[in-house]
Amino acid sequence: MTAVRRITAGLFMSLDGVVEAPEKWHFPYLNEEMSDAVGQMHAAADTLLLGRVTYEAFAAVWPHQTGELADQLNGIRKLVVSATLDTTTWANSTLVRGDVVTTLAALKQQPGKNIHLSGSVTLTRMLLRAGLIDELRLLVHPIVLGGGQRLFAETAGPIPLRLTRSAAFTTGVVDLTYQRP
Repeated sequence: MTAVRRITAGLFMSLDGVVEAPEKWHFPYLNEEMSDAVGQMHAAADTLLLGRVTYEAFAAVWPHQTGELADQLNGIRKLVVSATLDTTTWANSTLVRGDVVTTLAALKQQPGKNIHLSGSVTLTRMLLRAGLIDELRLLVHPIVLGGGQRLFAETAGPIPLRLTRSAAFTTGVVDLTYQRP
């Protein structure tokens, strides 16, 4: 029997739960430890899953970068969930439309490595509610933003998770890995 692929999600988060616009507050905490953590998430995957907003931000930057992470991101298969995009221009990108939950549940049954969901808070929320995210990795930054989009909306209801790993970086960022019980 073939092992089921896993969907893993990785997000940068503030102490007060904000995941919106990390490009505005994340970089002072970026160091080799964090770069290694992000690289590990991508290295364990053969598919990158992105919502439209994250796709557009990544596609504007990564095709013009070089280095190990850039090579991983530019070369990997990318699935872009969007109801508004008509085309994708970043190499190896394919649009996913229609019943995203059914499509991704079927993809999990196919052979391969992890499917890594990067950022994409709306998509992360939807897949958490649908029970499709197998691992949630939060890089919690020691900053309180006081406002912005949070990962967990008040209407989300209970989503039981089990802490399976934690590490503290020298910058004060805490790397937390949760899985479904």
